[in-house]
Amino acid sequence: MNKGQKGEVIAEIVELLNDSTAIYLTDYSGVNVEQISKLRREFRKEGVVYKVFKNSLFQRALKESGKYPKLEESLVGMTGFAFASDNPVAAAKIIKKFNDDNKKFGLKACYIETQYYSGDQLELLSKLPTKAEIIAGILGSINAPASGIVGAINAVMRDLVSVIDEVAKKKAA
Repeated sequence: MNKGQKGEVIAEIVELLNDSTAIYLTDYSGVNVEQISKLRREFRKEGVVYKVFKNSLFQRALKESGKYPKLEESLVGMTGFAFASDNPVAAAKIIKKFNDDNKKFGLKACYIETQYYSGDQLELLSKLPTKAEIIAGILGSINAPASGIVGAINAVMRDLVSVIDEVAKKKAA
């Protein structure tokens, strides 16, 4: 790879780093081509970009971007990089599921926004709610009091109608 090609790869990595809200470093040793293709499809479904770069080029891109300072120490051996933007937790869930099924494809380290997580925190990361789950929870919480008020108003109206109906029956008798 010549200097120009290296520059292009570094620029691509810097762009991915700048566009992502989360970056996951994985150890893909022992994973065959069929498995990695399946993983890439799973990542793609969730909007996660999975790439493999030379560790030295990724290290240079980290320095150039000025982001994620603790990732450098994890750039050893076979390293794959998952870049997430819309759903930062999706990659952790996919990595955890694959790791549980195959005992391969471990997490080396990750950053979600500005928070660093080491590889041994994969269990914790995979249990975090997704953005969609958080939004659904908030909307459910907002909706709950409103539906309670509507129910209470309907109950009062129902009771009032019953009282009026009883009074009308007594007057008729």
